[in-house]
Amino acid sequence: MAKIDDVFSISSFDPAKFADSFRDFAEKGAQQSREAYAKMKVAGDEAGKTLETTVQTAQAGVAEIGHKAIDALRVNAEHSLTHMDALLSVKSIGELIELQTSFLRKQTELTIEQAKSMQETSKQVAEKLAKPSKEAAEKVMASFKAA
Repeated sequence: MAKIDDVFSISSFDPAKFADSFRDFAEKGAQQSREAYAKMKVAGDEAGKTLETTVQTAQAGVAEIGHKAIDALRVNAEHSLTHMDALLSVKSIGELIELQTSFLRKQTELTIEQAKSMQETSKQVAEKLAKPSKEAAEKVMASFKAA
């Protein structure tokens, strides 16, 4: 009967071991919390940098597209003014029709060329805008795979 009493007796409970275990558990939890906070802080900093880069790229892209549009307007205005000047020196209906046909053909070619240029510029700006976000997402995914 003494063996049963020894197993269930209070004397087998050692409060020092319990305190040590609890302290280890608390320290481990605190360390994990610090590590999680550090990771979140780094992720937040990186997200802020990504956002800042994206905004700067967007501003530069909008400016680039704006300059392209202004250049297209300038070229179109010069082309139209040159055409109007040529119209003032027309001497016959045949010459007028030939001049007008030539102008419309050149204007159409110019418009197509400008549209292609704007499309290519817009595509490049979109790729530049997506790059920081894509890199950040890949980095996050890599950190999840590593963990």
